[in-house]
Amino acid sequence: MLSFSAFAQNFEGEIIYTNSYKSKTPQIKADQLSAMMGDKQTYLYKDGNYKSTLNGQVVQWQLYLKKDNKLYNKMATSENLLWNDASVQGDEVLDIKINKGVTEILGYKCDEIILKCKSGTQKFYFSSKLAVDPSLFVKHKLGNWYDFISKAKALPLKTIIENDQFVITSTAVKVTKKVIEASVFALPKGAKTEKSPY
Repeated sequence: MLSFSAFAQNFEGEIIYTNSYKSKTPQIKADQLSAMMGDKQTYLYKDGNYKSTLNGQVVQWQLYLKKDNKLYNKMATSENLLWNDASVQGDEVLDIKINKGVTEILGYKCDEIILKCKSGTQKFYFSSKLAVDPSLFVKHKLGNWYDFISKAKALPLKTIIENDQFVITSTAVKVTKKVIEASVFALPKGAKTEKSPY
């Protein structure tokens, strides 16, 4: 009974984020990053699968399928879907710090997790009211996702990613708890896939 009630509280639904960028290199400006990556992101989540749709000129959407443990990327520059093996972290977390009750976003009181990484610093702000089961992401090392989710046990309402090239800030502007159809997380019919070179 206890495990059922805990499971029933797990988040399923849609989060809309606004994305902003700061460039740290003269070669590319913030508005160019915004145009390429998009300043709006629609994130759909259900049972360990997620899909992000962006309004950028280069990155169109990302789809994580738990059964494959792959992150598929639809780029405007490629007809094929480019996939990454989510078990490959590609980074290293050096230190984790948790701060309680640091901010409020959309009425949710948020704790903060700071990951000090080889690549830079990643900050996540989250509320237990957007709870997810971290065991669903045990194999999702890519982007240090499991390092975050294992501690937060919730989806982020705000993320700040900083490295040598740029700072990306994603902030939730709308959260809708609703049933998401499983078909949302299917690859497009006839889609061709190839391993991402990145």
